[in-house]
This record gives sequence, structure tokens and C-alpha cells, in this order.
Amino acid sequence: MTTKVATPSSSEPQNAKFSISRLRRSPLTILVHLSVLLIVILWTLPTAGLLISSFRDKDQLALSGWWTSLTASKQNLVARTDNPDTQVKLGDVYVLSGQLLVNDTQTEIMAFGFSSREPTKFLPSEVAEMRKGGKLTVSEDGHYKMTSPEPFTGKRGKRIFYTAVVPPKFGLDNYREVLTAEGIGRSFINSLTVTIPATIIPILIAAYAAYALSWMKMPGRNLLIALVVGLLVVPLQMSLIPLLRLYNDIGAFFGVGAKTYLGIWLAHTGFGLPLAIYLLRNYISSLPREIIESAKVDGATDFEIFMRIVLPLSFPALASFAIFQFLWVWNDLLVATVFLGTGEEHMVLTARLRELLGSRGGNWEILTASAFVSIAVPLFVFFVLQRYLVRGLLSGSVK
Repeated sequence: MTTKVATPSSSEPQNAKFSISRLRRSPLTILVHLSVLLIVILWTLPTAGLLISSFRDKDQLALSGWWTSLTASKQNLVARTDNPDTQVKLGDVYVLSGQLLVNDTQTEIMAFGFSSREPTKFLPSEVAEMRKGGKLTVSEDGHYKMTSPEPFTGKRGKRIFYTAVVPPKFGLDNYREVLTAEGIGRSFINSLTVTIPATIIPILIAAYAAYALSWMKMPGRNLLIALVVGLLVVPLQMSLIPLLRLYNDIGAFFGVGAKTYLGIWLAHTGFGLPLAIYLLRNYISSLPREIIESAKVDGATDFEIFMRIVLPLSFPALASFAIFQFLWVWNDLLVATVFLGTGEEHMVLTARLRELLGSRGGNWEILTASAFVSIAVPLFVFFVLQRYLVRGLLSGSVK
């Protein structure tokens, strides 16, 4: 009689090692996930705050941050009494009375005053001694009573300054003011007129250049590639004014006036070409060599190879650059101001939104709504082409 002794299989130690290894890696994995979550929160938090602020009341937005948008806040307000025609004579004094908290969003009076220098001098129910023997009393619920030994005169009521606790208030007033501003529709069309050609033109030129630098043999090709990479680090501000002077000189020679769309198209094309050539060249050079060589053996010319093979296969790279170029041109203000000026006929959307603030930055609260109005079109373009973005950027990095 033989007895079989159970022995562990060879796979059990491997499974045990795998479990131990997985346990050892789990803290690192958790740390990576927490780091990514923290980066996402830090990246989206300002945008979320901007979105919340765009729906807040202007007065509350000017007094407190967006993180207090769900709590009540104190606001210094001013109101007027009823017209002097409604005054009533009681004995030897004339009386004006009424209610300050006519708005349901205001709940409680914290302090009041009759002068802009001391708007919170008196507490509710206190008697404020005014000039010429007048008196003012304001209760917590907003009821006021103003008395004077002489008749009230004037066409408008007297001012009363008060501090009230106001609950959070949201609405579409900021968006309504931006969207109904004069000339906003014209500026939207101008931005599209600038952005669409300034995105298509550099793509067309860069695609030809990228194919030539990838598959066509020519003297100095490596030097040209290095030159393109070097142009990526040239600051726009250094070349903007010389480029404008060159354009004006050439335009004057050919009789083309300044402040035209042609100038800004050429400017954005020049500034966007280095990045376009760099991205497209990386992608096109990573295409299988066998496809190109087979096409040449079959008698195809470089132009036919580019149009029928390379261009269709390069759509992810074209889409990724189109996203970058569209976002850059759409949000541009500096180049548009230099080449188009601030005239009503050619003013782009970013310049129009800046004009809404005035020369001294007044009415700055509408910047929150303006930001989301201006990013509506870029968001649409991004979500349409975003699946090609990563593919185009990572192309050529792994062989």
C-alpha cells in the first residue's frame, strides 16, 4: 500500500509571490492615485470657482469670494424713502415712513445711518439725530420712520444707508449683460473670420513641409529641422513689432492697406508654423517606410503619395494641432490689437469683452460670465476633436 504525499504545485509559490508583490505595490499605487486626484482638483478648482461666480449677484461677488456663495453675507446698501408728497403731519412734525426690505432676499437690518460717511453708525431701533431737528429710526425688519419739524422738500426721497444680511443670490444677469452688449454679435463673427483661416492656412503649409522633411532627400534637411525646433523658443513679443513693420512696408509697396484680415492671418500663420511642422513631422516620419517605398515602386510621385497616403493617415496629428491653433487664435488679444486695431469694424470678441470693462476696469464682475461666453466655441471644437489629441501628440515617440 502506497501513500501519496501532497506536494505544493509549482504555481503556488508564483501565486504567493504575485500576491506579496501586489501588496507591496499597493501603497505606491494608492499614492499615485491620490496624487492624480489632487492634481485634478487643483486644476479644476479655479474653473469651478469662475463658473460659480458667473452666476452670482454682482454685489455679492464684489464683497465676498465664491467659496462663500452658499452662505448669507452682509452688504452695505442704500435706499430712498418715499417721495415727500407722501409725508404726513402728526402734531408739530412731518413724518415719512415705509419699508426698506422690499426685496424678499434681504432678511435683517444690522445697522443704519443717514450719511455716506457713517453708514453704520446706529443700531436698529436707535434714534438718529439729524440736522435741523430731524430724527430717523429703522427697525430690524426694515421699517423706518423719519420725522422733521419742517416739511420735507424735493422731488426724490431722502437717502438711508443700512447694512442687511442677504442670503445667496444667483441669476443670469451677468450673462444677459454680456450677450446683449452692443456689437457683441459682430465681434463674434470677426473672431470666426480670424480664427478659421488662421487655423487652416498653417496646417496646409506645415503638412507639405513636414512630408518634405520626413521622406524627401535634400541637402541641409537636418539643419532645417534644427531651425524649426529653434523657432519654437522665439518669444512672440520680440517678433511682433518687426513683423508688423515688415507687413506695412510690403503692403504699402503693393497697395494693400494695414488693419486687414490678411495681415493677422499671415501673422498667426508665421507664429504657428514651427509647432505645426514639428508635430506633423514627428507623426509623418513614424509612418511605416514600407508603405512609402511600395508606392514609389508602383510609380507614384511624391505629391500623389502625400495626397493619397500620408495626408489621410496623418489626420490625428492634424486634428491635435488644429485644437492648439484654434484655442490660441480664438483667445488672442495682443496680435489682434496690433494687426487689426480697436475699430468697431474689425474688433474681435476678446477685445470687445475688454471694452465692456471701460478704461478704468469698472464693471469687472462680468469678467466671470465673459470667460465662459468666450470659451463656448473652443470647448465645442475640443470635444469634437479631443479623441485625436493624444494620438497626435504621442505619435513618433514610440517606434
